[in-house]
Amino acid sequence: MGEFELLARLRQRLRPPQGRVRIGPGDDAAVTVPGGATATSVDALVEGVHFSRDHGGLAQIGAKALATALSDLAAMGAEPGEAYVVLTVPPDLDEEGCLEALDGMAELAAATGTTLAGGDVTRGPSLAFAVTVVGHAQSADEFVGRDGARPGDALVVTGELGAAAAALLLDEIEGVELSGPAIEALRRRQLEPAPRLDAGRALAAAGARAMIDISDGLGGDAGHIAEAAGVGLRIDGEALPIATGVAEVASAAGRDPLRLAATGGEDYELLAALPTAGLDLAGLADACGVAVTRIGEVVRGEGVEIRLPGNRLLEPDGFDQLS
Repeated sequence: MGEFELLARLRQRLRPPQGRVRIGPGDDAAVTVPGGATATSVDALVEGVHFSRDHGGLAQIGAKALATALSDLAAMGAEPGEAYVVLTVPPDLDEEGCLEALDGMAELAAATGTTLAGGDVTRGPSLAFAVTVVGHAQSADEFVGRDGARPGDALVVTGELGAAAAALLLDEIEGVELSGPAIEALRRRQLEPAPRLDAGRALAAAGARAMIDISDGLGGDAGHIAEAAGVGLRIDGEALPIATGVAEVASAAGRDPLRLAATGGEDYELLAALPTAGLDLAGLADACGVAVTRIGEVVRGEGVEIRLPGNRLLEPDGFDQLS
């Protein structure tokens, strides 16, 4: 497999330049005419750290590499634009495997309105993806950062929590009282995350003052909002929308399902702080295209407090890439 031959085959599978892209893959650099404001994020997935080829197909892995990067744009309330991908190819991955990974990525790109505008290929000891994504808005004021939460704001979360963490436990335990379809649904949440791009834009339009995607666990990611805004976050553990099947997996593993939902990573849902005045959760859910649950509030102070039944407190942990 030659580098230039592989790059040529990769380009053949991509759509021609469109939207803001004037020159796409195949030149020394992509050329875009964005207008307005842009938001840029970089994410990486490395085999043995973030995924295993034993537990997911190459198309799934490629799509996940793009999805996790796009989730950062969702948390900004951005419209997806372009993606640039660096693929690191290990010795045991052939050309067809590379194309399969790209096909999964290209399918998600088409579904989300993202243009794969360029990238690079290199050799390395393990399969890895470094993905840069660029999102857009009419002005910088439309983007939602982490630092705007104010005391009195409501904390809301999209979708459900804990499914990905439960899926990762499935290979370590036996005797889970779940049907085959329920188990597969958990595995899909871990292998095929959906970036909440529509929800991010809807939350931004609804006046979200702070937002973050839950990639490293609700407890840990909530702490980033608290620190950036100089406030405290108080979360009601009983209000957390726990995904179907999480309780059964947690029970078989001897774990607390609330703890699993609050600290497990890879949910890729959105946590947002919104003004309480006029807050309409049902209407917001319709706009987001996914359930929206109020789970707490922003208060004066600092840090994150997750209160459990019996007046217990849960340590707001999350996944740390370097620990």
